[in-house]
Amino acid sequence: MKNQKILAKRKLNKKKNKILLVEPDFPIPPKSKNHKNFLPIGLLKIASYLRANGTKVRLVRGIINNQFVNRENKYFKPAEIWITSLFTFWSENVRNAVIYYKNVFPKAKVVVGGIYASLMPKHCKKYTGCDEVYVGVMKEAEKFPPAYDLIDKINSNYLDYQIVHASRGCKRSCAFCGTWKIEPNYLAKKSIIEEIKLRKVIFYDNNFLANPYIENILSELTELKKEKKILWCESQSGFDGRILLKKPYLAKMIREAGFRYPRIAWDWNFSDHPNIKKQINVLKQAGYRSRDIFIFMLYNWDIPLNKMELKRKKCWQWKVQIADCRYRPINQTFDYYYPKREQTRFDYFIHKKWTDEKVKKFRRNVRSQNICVRQEVSFYSRKLENRLLSKEQAKRLKRFGKREVRNYLDDVWFPDED
Repeated sequence: MKNQKILAKRKLNKKKNKILLVEPDFPIPPKSKNHKNFLPIGLLKIASYLRANGTKVRLVRGIINNQFVNRENKYFKPAEIWITSLFTFWSENVRNAVIYYKNVFPKAKVVVGGIYASLMPKHCKKYTGCDEVYVGVMKEAEKFPPAYDLIDKINSNYLDYQIVHASRGCKRSCAFCGTWKIEPNYLAKKSIIEEIKLRKVIFYDNNFLANPYIENILSELTELKKEKKILWCESQSGFDGRILLKKPYLAKMIREAGFRYPRIAWDWNFSDHPNIKKQINVLKQAGYRSRDIFIFMLYNWDIPLNKMELKRKKCWQWKVQIADCRYRPINQTFDYYYPKREQTRFDYFIHKKWTDEKVKKFRRNVRSQNICVRQEVSFYSRKLENRLLSKEQAKRLKRFGKREVRNYLDDVWFPDED
């Protein structure tokens, strides 16, 4: 209700306003800045909404001094600055952005929204020093397509994919997830065909298959695929395997619609492996190769390392890849994890059943195993990964047994071992 009153008040002066949209300097590698998992899609939808209401907008990604001169070389002086946030453990990056832009534009009102702001509004207000916190999804902006041209202007290259929401929210309430708190109501679209403009489509749905109109949506995508209007699709959060078991025909529809790299989750115990195997088989029967299927796995959580290793080895038997997710509580406000040095709980969240050594060991094992699955080899070696062996040497090693490989490679590791 408070957010709606704020929006109504702003509508009176939108034509006079200039609003600066800011994506903080999150610790994202430069090569992933335009990656499908990190694009500031919320800000881009808000930009379209503001433009439609006569507001002039600019987008900046990070802290850059020379972003405030437009093509006419006129100074862009915003009345308000809207800063997005992602994970709660990146709160420091949001705070740095607030401090910086408050200093650059001391008269501008600074508003912080997004995931961190919605999950921890009181902490966000006090810690960042912003003027206002916006909680939840801006419903008005959801009706607008993302303003991808703002990204193109900054990076001087055009995105060749688009992001779509066929639904908002999730019908499940997992303890380790904050989606149901930020988007408490599950809202589904009946059709998305009019939204598809590019040939590569990424769905940001939290539970894509839970949409009651999913068959219609998949049929629309299949037609677009046949007409060569789309090349491929991906579901960022994967597919609910329990729904696949109830409606196995959906797997074929997903395949025909052009979805690649299907992902399902194995969040719970090792004893669930028969059901996970059935979910994998449903996808394989639809035409997917094992090595192109990914299993989401949450680690550094309630399930200890020895049990997680059993799950990892099962995935090796099935020859599927693992999308590992290191757990952080949804109220964790820092994360300085670094894989190449010894760390403590003061650096990042380490579950009471885990240690720094165990966290890094599991991550290392998963990464090495995934390489083995992709390369279709029974062992991992840095020399093989970095192509320090000739093709002939690598081919010969694939035929060797464990003892022979160990004699040849001093850093060899086998996925069926700890």
